[in-house]
Amino acid sequence: MTSTVRVWPGSPQPLGATFDGEGTNFSIFSRHARSVELSLFDHAESETASARVTLPEVTDNVWHCYLPDVRPGQLYGYRVDGPYSPAEGHRFNAAKLLLDPYAKAISGTVQWNEAQFGYEVQSRDDLQQDFRDSAGAMPKSVVVDQTFPWAGDEAPDIPWSRTVIYECHVKGMTQLHPDVPAALRGTYLGLATDPILDHLLSLGVTAIELLPVHQFVSETHLHQRGLRNYWGYSSIGYFAPDVRYATGHTGEQVADFKTMVKRFHAAGIEVILDVVYNHTGEGNHLGPTLCFRGVDNHSYYRHIPGDPRHCLDYTGTGNSLNTPDARVMQLVLDSLRYWVGEMHVDGFRFDLATTLAREPFDYHRDARFFEIIRQDPVLSRVKLIAEPWDLGHNGYQVGNFPVGWAEWNGKYRDSVRRFWRGDSHQTSDLAYRLSGSSDLYESSGRTPYSSVNVVTVHDGFTLRDLVTYQQKHNEANGEGNRDGTDDNNSRNWGAEGATDDPAIIAQRRQMQRNFLATLAFSQGIPMLLAGDEFGRTQGGNNNAYCQDNPLSWVHWAPDERDDQLLAFTQQVLAIRRLNPVLRRRTFFHGRPIPEAGVKDIQWIRPDGREMAAEDWGDGRSHVLGMLIHGSATDERDLRGHLITGQTMLLLLNGDARARHFVLPELTEAGVWIEVVDTARQETRVIRSARAELLAHSLMLLRRDLQP
Repeated sequence: MTSTVRVWPGSPQPLGATFDGEGTNFSIFSRHARSVELSLFDHAESETASARVTLPEVTDNVWHCYLPDVRPGQLYGYRVDGPYSPAEGHRFNAAKLLLDPYAKAISGTVQWNEAQFGYEVQSRDDLQQDFRDSAGAMPKSVVVDQTFPWAGDEAPDIPWSRTVIYECHVKGMTQLHPDVPAALRGTYLGLATDPILDHLLSLGVTAIELLPVHQFVSETHLHQRGLRNYWGYSSIGYFAPDVRYATGHTGEQVADFKTMVKRFHAAGIEVILDVVYNHTGEGNHLGPTLCFRGVDNHSYYRHIPGDPRHCLDYTGTGNSLNTPDARVMQLVLDSLRYWVGEMHVDGFRFDLATTLAREPFDYHRDARFFEIIRQDPVLSRVKLIAEPWDLGHNGYQVGNFPVGWAEWNGKYRDSVRRFWRGDSHQTSDLAYRLSGSSDLYESSGRTPYSSVNVVTVHDGFTLRDLVTYQQKHNEANGEGNRDGTDDNNSRNWGAEGATDDPAIIAQRRQMQRNFLATLAFSQGIPMLLAGDEFGRTQGGNNNAYCQDNPLSWVHWAPDERDDQLLAFTQQVLAIRRLNPVLRRRTFFHGRPIPEAGVKDIQWIRPDGREMAAEDWGDGRSHVLGMLIHGSATDERDLRGHLITGQTMLLLLNGDARARHFVLPELTEAGVWIEVVDTARQETRVIRSARAELLAHSLMLLRRDLQP
């Protein structure tokens, strides 16, 4: 079918489909294409285009046109012709309808069909081209109207020193909530309803970190097992909010997402997106042709040197996005700027961020990706969080990201888990983690807020499962329990899985309190996993990426949550929020505070004396005290006046027996008030010179001055 619409030359910029109030400009990059055809569709399920336009102009490898008659809601896709030569890295196939890499909305999810593969999939021979038309099996890109009533929206702009992050899934957070309207459960709008906002505010959460909301695909191997991708780490549209979480018609997901952000901002909560720019959902050389592979495989993906037929894979997913290429880097940066400028998000957590800084193969702390962001007037001002590792050589880069970046601190997670599990030789490393991980960040000019402190995240055990299982139980994933990590540093405290033994149940609840209190009282940025605050379980599944069902969803029913644990979580986070010595912006140095005559931090032995060098080498020690003087604050008000905190003594006993802890003597008169005791759960004045710390417990004491 030939074009039945008016076609003007248009502009190469901006990339994507841009409605200007009268018509729509279409623009797509392809360095190696011979021709590009734009197909317009009347319905999302259409197999045949209502109009086909050969893009008439090419400017700097960008193909473009302007259609004065096309308005928002128009469905479209591309067919890109060029060489089908996998041995040379080219996989063009004009029989395959492609999503626009810059699509702002996508009509639906990918419904798997063999026609979506560019080669003869039955033979698994990617050298043999497949000529079946894939249009009927493909969702369509959507022209959107970006106008939105943003008036009154203000970014909360929460300083790192007051940030508390809550990681959750849009659908999983609301799908089972009885007070969220049924029509809104599992959606962007449902996430921003009062029951969810009230819950987050009761915890003191300042930022919600959403698992991927970019449009993603559910892999074919999951489809074959009757499962589907739940987490969303399989992006196919870096500008499009995933249609799965929309409430309205095609294209409405954009307005829904913006409404959600505006409501979070009105509540004083920031929105951080988990983004996956390290790979796409098209997989390895045997994967489908949905978007980037068909637009320009050679440009968009990294390939093995000397073997461009095969993808270079640092991610474990089959491919790695070719960010060293200038146009691919532009895609990433354009996407980031779009989500900040147009969608008003407040920051990003970068999945497998090490991959983005491989130039071309090794990680570089001064990589072009970092340098561009640091100089960008928009991106340099938002929250930037790295998952500081990938699966490639030398991929573990915790502590080695540049100034301005925070990191998921994997060493914090491992140290805290091992200490509370009862491992030996942990107190020295734990001291670093409690005080902000200066060993990782200080020498490069970074701060305690470079460390996002995590005990549990979506990838792994929930907090309840961490103290309930010693082995993973991933049978429901259909991979013979081979998927997911075996390195969990967990302990079941007497029985594997659920039990009726009251002593084991009590011990597990105490251990959950230990983890939550440790997280709240550590320097750095605390991050909670959704549901950990009241004991959510996944039945021991530590890789629930394909469990889009009640196993992964948050259960809100009173008989399925631990309200005492919820109250405890609220308590410890409130203590953190109210005392600036627990959230310093700079590192401790163990030096005297001139006006106070005491050190900013002291590490205390059970006999009340300060730790000596030889004490740190005692691998049998499971007890540690951290004393922070109230003057050891670096928080100031708007006029620069120092905000004094309260002197706090944190005592941790990872031993299997109770220990007596001699309370340190201070120069000022006063009494010690027991604020938190994870074993007793009571508040009292300590009248004696020592405190009894029960086995596997944590105690926080506050110094109150006598009148």
